[in-house]
Parts: sequence; C-alpha cells; structure tokens
Amino acid sequence: MESERRLNLKSKWIATVASIWIQFCSGATYTFGIYSSTLKSSQNYDQSTLDTVSVFKDIGANVGVLSGLLYSFATLNHHHRTRFSFLRGPWVVHLTGAILCFAGYFLMWASVVGLIRSPPVPLMCLFMFLAAHSQTFFNTGNVVTGVMNFGDYGGTIVGIMKGFLGLGGAALIQAYDTIWKGHPSTYLLILALLPTFVSLLFMSLVRIYGTNSADDKKHLNAFSTVALTIAAYLMIIIILENIFTFPLWARIITFLFLLLLLSSPLGIAIKAQREDTTRLSPTFATPRSPLVDCPETTTSTKFSASQDSVAYHELPGEESQVKAEFDDKKLKDEEDMNILQSTCTLNFWLLFVAMLCGMGSGLATVNNMSQVGESLGYPTSAINSLVSLWSIWNFLGRFGGGYVSDIVLHRMGWERPLFIAITLAIMSVGHIVVASGFPGNLYVGSIIVGVCYGCQWSLMPTITYEIFGVGHMGTIFNTIAIASPVGSYICSVRIIGYIYDNVASGEGNSCNGTHCFMLSFLIMASVTFVGCLVAFLLFIRTRRFYKQVVLRRLGHSSRT
Repeated sequence: MESERRLNLKSKWIATVASIWIQFCSGATYTFGIYSSTLKSSQNYDQSTLDTVSVFKDIGANVGVLSGLLYSFATLNHHHRTRFSFLRGPWVVHLTGAILCFAGYFLMWASVVGLIRSPPVPLMCLFMFLAAHSQTFFNTGNVVTGVMNFGDYGGTIVGIMKGFLGLGGAALIQAYDTIWKGHPSTYLLILALLPTFVSLLFMSLVRIYGTNSADDKKHLNAFSTVALTIAAYLMIIIILENIFTFPLWARIITFLFLLLLLSSPLGIAIKAQREDTTRLSPTFATPRSPLVDCPETTTSTKFSASQDSVAYHELPGEESQVKAEFDDKKLKDEEDMNILQSTCTLNFWLLFVAMLCGMGSGLATVNNMSQVGESLGYPTSAINSLVSLWSIWNFLGRFGGGYVSDIVLHRMGWERPLFIAITLAIMSVGHIVVASGFPGNLYVGSIIVGVCYGCQWSLMPTITYEIFGVGHMGTIFNTIAIASPVGSYICSVRIIGYIYDNVASGEGNSCNGTHCFMLSFLIMASVTFVGCLVAFLLFIRTRRFYKQVVLRRLGHSSRT
C-alpha cells in the first residue's frame, strides 16, 4: 500500500509522462534527410523517384483519419458488445502504430541492406507510407488522451504533446550523430525498433481519467518548462555543432545530458501525484475507472442553469434562466459531433481552408529552404543551420500557440480562432521577408514562418475539440490535417516549382538571385493572408459560441 502511495501508475500524470516519451521517440518523419541518400543509391532511384517516395511520407504523416476512427471506437462507450469489450483504451491505437512503424521501417531497412530484393517503386512507397502513418496513431493516442485528461487547458497540453513530437526529430538527429553517424542503414533499423519498443512499453499507462484539479495548470507549467529547457539545449547544441567539430566524448556527454532532461517529467508526475493524493484522499474516496465508464464526464460536460448563473450577466431574471437552458441544449448539440456531422458545417470548412493556406505555405517553405538559400548565395553551413533550427522554431510555435492562447482565453476571454488569424497575418509578413532578399532575410523569415507554422499545429486540434467536442476529436482534426499536404503540394509544385522552372536559366536548370523565389513567396504571402481572413470569419462565427459555451464551461470547472 505504501509503495502504491509513492508511485501509482494509474494516474493522469503518469499517463502524461508516458505520452511525452512516446511522442519524443516518434519524430522519425522529420529525419528523412539522414537516410534518403542511402535509399536513393541502394535502390538506384533518380531524384524524381525519391521525391515520389517522400510524397508518400508526407501523406502518411498527415492523413490520420484511420487513427482518429480507431481512437473513437476504442474509447467511446458506444460498444458494450462482449466481442469487442477488450478493445478499449488508447493502447489499441498505440499498438496499431507500433505495428505500422516496425513493418514500414523494417521492410525499408531490409530493402536497403539487401535482405530482400529491391521492391518496385509503388511497394517502396507503401513501406514509406506505413512507416510515416504510424506517427498519426502515436500522435492521436497521446494528443486526444491529453485533452480528455486536461480539458480546461487543452491548448497547453496539445502544445506540450505536439512540441515534444517536433523536438523528437531534432533529438533523433543528435542520437544519429552520436551513435550511428555514417551508418544510415543502421539508423533505419533503429527507427523500426526504438519507437515500437517505447510504445509497447508505455502504451498501457496512457489512459483516460475524467478528473480536474486546482493544480493542473501548475504542473502543466512544469512540463512546459522541461520542454522549453530541452528546446533551448538542443538549439545551443545545433548552433555549436555548426561552428565547432565535437569529438566523440563530447557528443556522448551532450546526448546523455539530453536523456537526463527527458527523464525529468517523471519527477514532476510523482510530485503532482503526491499533492493530489494529499488533497483528495480525506474527502474523496470514490474510485474512478481509468477508461472512463461514464463518458459524459469527459466527452460532454453539461451544466444546469442553477449551477452556472454568473456566465450571463447581460440577461436578468427568468430571461437568464431561459437563455442558460437554451445554451445547455446548444452545448449538448454542438459537442461530440462525428466526422459526418462536422463536415456538414461551415465552421469545419472555414478551419480547413485556413489550415490549407497556413500549413500548406509553411510546409512548402521548409521543403524549399535549401534551394532558397542556395539561390541567395548563403554558405552551406548557414543553410544547414537554418534547416536544423527550423525544428526549434516549429516547437516554439507548437508550444507557444497552445500555451499563450490558453492564458488569454482564461484571463481575457479571447476566442482561440482569433489567434489563428493573428498568426497567419504574421506568417504572411514572414513570406514577404523571405521574398525581399535583403541580407539575412532567411534568418528572420524562417523564424517568423517557423513559429507561426508551428502555432497552427496546436491551435487547430484545440479549436476542433472546443467547437466539435472531444468524442470524435481524433477523427476530425486528422481530417482537417489533410489540408497540410494538399496545401504544400499546391504551394510547392504549382507555385514555387512552376515559377522557378520558368525563371531558371543557369546550368542544370539552376537560378541565382532574388528573382528566383520572390514572386513565389509574394504569392504565398497573399495565400496566407487569405487564410487569415478566413480564420477571422471563423472567429466572428464562433464568437458567441465561445462566450456561451466554452467560457461558461471553463468558469464552471474553475469553481468545482
């Protein structure tokens, strides 16, 4: 009994730590550049064929509708059939992701080292799709579970989970440079084993707990501090590595310190668990099912007018009572829409178009960062630093977008869609900076675009939860995420690629000078600004809903 009091593995804090560790090991899709050359040479691919394989990586990593459907099936209490009763909990989603991860990367590794015959290109594309698609299962299992456990601070927990996923890519690159540098085929095998092993090891700890406590924000802030510390540490290491050549012993020490930082969330969870036990044990003795046997505790929180009379100061007397009862019905109707219901609403398509413009142009920017740098005469070392540091700016956006929007929503009542409009307007400025071509423009432009691009990945899932409910959140936000590869294709191929081919006149169809990408990025600035206007329209449409439902729910939770 005493050992269970010291460390109870069945708590939302331990679930959060397990999710963080799984996310941190799931950033393999961001490290394609490490093994792409080996894949190309071993399979005798030309650049066009390699790009085709890379496209399936982007599709697999962004189209996560299946993971959302599986999560809804495994966690919602609409299936009490004995035949499927054992398939309950987020572990089902993690297990599926682990199987896909191992199958995809292992088959690619076997092809590269000659263990199996070189597969046809369509089959290799399938291997890449399976490997990248596993990320959507890990991501859905961790992000949606985090929102269910910390619904009042959805932006913060989504930012933490999305942030650690981005940091995981930078950390895997550090691991490669420390342990497997010069052996990209071995790294492919590690990608097949490491995320699979970590997910299988911790998936049983990732559970849903429909509880709220007054100290949730304090401990989430502690997790956030760890994430920021790891990001700062990685940024310093990346910059130093581009200036100095680290000996092996220095790389080992820096990597071990990174692992030490990664273990610190466990201490936060233990502290939070002890405080919860101390505070709740004298007054609350009713145990709760970790898989939430009462779905209304997490998927649809309904309040009566008598419980929440302070939310509507503008309506006096009986009129306030009628208004509150109407909004209770609205809350019930609006929350927990399924994918078919949500796609029949204008709000869904406004959010989709905003992400098409924002995510698409942001992804196109990072995909063409090297070529832009070369055309502007940046040295190779500077280009490598820009590409490496993109993951840090992306993290700051993912984390900051959720964290800051939570603070402003709670303290000032600003609706979250407004933040999408603001960040897309700033991103538009970033594209103009890249197009301008002034000295150092890529340093400034990559920071602006990288941070604003990352913001979309924490704001979009959180807004999905707030508008459409948490019950089918995984399916809906993964459907909206399809906008990212679609927008990237339009911006990269139909805008940047088309214009570049028309202005390139150098040897090997190359181009040097500001004019190579100026028009492309000015067009993308316009596209992003259109996304800003669409997001502002979403803000106008949902403003009343946020005041009547979302803010009211937060106010009720803060008093209970």
